[in-house]
Parts: sequence; structure tokens; C-alpha cells
Amino acid sequence: MGEEGRGKDCVRILSMVETPFLILASNSPRRKSLLKLTGWDFKVLPADVDETLMKGEEPGDYVVRLAEKKAGVIALLNDAGGIILAADTTVVDQGVILGKPADGREAAEMLKALRGHAHQVFTGLALCRSESDDLVKDLCITNVPMRRYTDEEVQRYIESGDPLDKAGAYAIQHPDFHPVEDLQGCYASVMGLPLCHLERSMRKLGVTPQVEIAAGCQSALEYKCPIWQSVLNNEPHG
Repeated sequence: MGEEGRGKDCVRILSMVETPFLILASNSPRRKSLLKLTGWDFKVLPADVDETLMKGEEPGDYVVRLAEKKAGVIALLNDAGGIILAADTTVVDQGVILGKPADGREAAEMLKALRGHAHQVFTGLALCRSESDDLVKDLCITNVPMRRYTDEEVQRYIESGDPLDKAGAYAIQHPDFHPVEDLQGCYASVMGLPLCHLERSMRKLGVTPQVEIAAGCQSALEYKCPIWQSVLNNEPHG
């Protein structure tokens, strides 16, 4: 092989290292939208797992376990290599895990129970290489203060249909409802995918992003995040 050929091969190898092929084990439109901000190429391969809460299981353990389980399912199905990314998000109010509402009535109950005080959103991440035993797990916990919206606002929001496929019956990013005020944590995690936690997890797998993920996230979400630097510095915050 000539010098010119070797140079081209080196370029291709570096490109694969710096721009990994990701497999997102979720069909969530919110996670897909957030993942696009990273600059990494990815495809979607949803994982269907039993999400039953184990007796005595803590919320953080629960979401990380489910994320790891989803990643494991896709690892068994995938033989194309690359990095599998799985996530799970749950809403916890006063120690009670809130799932997705079954109908409008249950959505109204959840939203009225959440208003006027803070609850927590837990998002667990699991990343693994399908061709090896490499596994990285992470957890983001965000305190979410809800404003005192009215019953009329709740009803209009339910009529929009937006709450029915979301844990806790709300979307922080909804353009009309705006249920959250004075957030001081990770906005992206409340949407379902904490991008700075993802970046630090990818770095543990030896992958460096080609774009400024934190800056892109804050610009896209129009939110000045107070914790992004501490997350990337591996400090015990967020």
C-alpha cells in the first residue's frame, strides 16, 4: 500500500472513533430530537422491556436498571457493532413514582397533585458496546418546581392530548402550558435525555464529541443551565 492509501485509511479510522455509530434504544421523539444535538450519527432500535417496579426498589435504581435492561436487549439483537444508548425516565412526587396516565382523568389527578411544589425527575442512562462487555451507567436527578397553574389550564392541556404519553402527565417544553418555573437543574433530563451526562459517559468509553454539546443544548432549549460544567467535571451534582 502506498503512502497515499495509508493516509486515507487513517482518516477513515479516526472518523469512526470520533463519530461513533450510536443505536438509540428508544422511539421517543424527544430523545431523538435531543440526540441530534450531539452531532453523533445514530439509528433507532426501540427496546421493549418489562417496566414493573421491584418491591422496595428506589427510583434511581429503578431507572438505571431499566436502562441497562433495554441496552442488553438491543445488544442481543444487534450484530453491526457500535454503541447502544438506552435511557429511562420517571417522575417521583413525595416518594411515589408516577407513570404515564391511563386517561384524561388520571392525567388531571397527577397534574393537580404536582402543582405548586417541587418533585423529582430521575433519568438513568446505560451505554454499551454490542461487541464487548463495556458498560457505562449514569443517573441524573433533577428537582422540578411546578407553578400554580389553574384547573382551567389543566383541562386545556389535557384536551391537547399531550399529557397521555408522558410520565407525570406533562412535558416541560410544552409551548402553551409551561408547567415548570425556576428550574435549577438539567432541562434535557426532564425531557428524557441528559446530554451532559451522556457526554461524560461517552468519554468513559473513549469517545470525544466533535461539537460543544452543552452549548448546543442550551441554545436549542433556550435555557441557561447552571449545572453543565459540574456534570462534565464529574462533580456530585445533577
